[in-house]
Amino acid sequence: MKKVLITGMGGDIAQGIATILRESYPDYYLVGTDLSEYNAAKFFVDSLYIVPSADLTLDYIADLKKIIESESIDIVIPTTESELRVLELETCDSFDASFITCGKKVIEIGIDKLKTIDYLASLGLHVPWTQLASTGIPNRFPCILKDRFGSGSRNLFIVSCKDDAKYLSEKYSNSVFQELLLPDDKEVTCAVYRDQNNNVAVLQLLRRLTGGFTSWAKVINSSEIQKICVTIAEALSLKGSMNIQLRITNEGVRIFEINPRFSSTVLMRHRMGFSDVLWAIEEVNGKSVQLKDVEIGKIGARFYNAITY
Repeated sequence: MKKVLITGMGGDIAQGIATILRESYPDYYLVGTDLSEYNAAKFFVDSLYIVPSADLTLDYIADLKKIIESESIDIVIPTTESELRVLELETCDSFDASFITCGKKVIEIGIDKLKTIDYLASLGLHVPWTQLASTGIPNRFPCILKDRFGSGSRNLFIVSCKDDAKYLSEKYSNSVFQELLLPDDKEVTCAVYRDQNNNVAVLQLLRRLTGGFTSWAKVINSSEIQKICVTIAEALSLKGSMNIQLRITNEGVRIFEINPRFSSTVLMRHRMGFSDVLWAIEEVNGKSVQLKDVEIGKIGARFYNAITY
């Protein structure tokens, strides 16, 4: 029986991954970790551990190693960027388990939004202008301000004037100003998987956001987006899955973010047939995979549920 540890179990990414594994490998034993017990994490795994924040690096690493040893964990799937950053610095090779990550270079570049933009520009790709909030107030409005590290829409603001920019940059000093890409109804999230034979599969989802999460998505097929995603995957030596966020503007495709992990659409795209979690599990188990395309026009939607206990 395989034992799989999924981190960040209180979040939707980890719960989506656990749902996929429960359905596909019912004999697997699932272990979860999270910062808190005040969520639904325990209903998705066989055993749940509360761990310190990854920001408390030494305590976090020590606890994780204890769990891996005591539970005889075979595979670890980190789902949060703070954990990925710490684990890649620690090097996953120091743990007695196989880790499913997308590779050091993807994590190093993707976790830092400023470094992401600079790297994409070095590949000759068109990117939105981006500057550190600490370097001064931008001259172009409207724009956005967002965290330099991390993901999602937390601490993301549309900035319309210098007064707002000054206030927000002082309050969120470790942030970046970035060009506001329009139109906002042309946002595409791309799941990109590169297997051990260097074959690349790309799922392009034209999406709508609700509360910062993809609530509705439709599969599209742009040859330009496909080419860009493959170029980035190869340049970053991607192994496994990552996500590329972009908007289709009047000036063309503009990438604004790379997420070095499975994303919140992981369960939705699995239902569509883009089974990157299963591909990763199969490859870590030493098996070859057959990457599949998803039917153009297929639509996915997120819905919510609740449980009492």
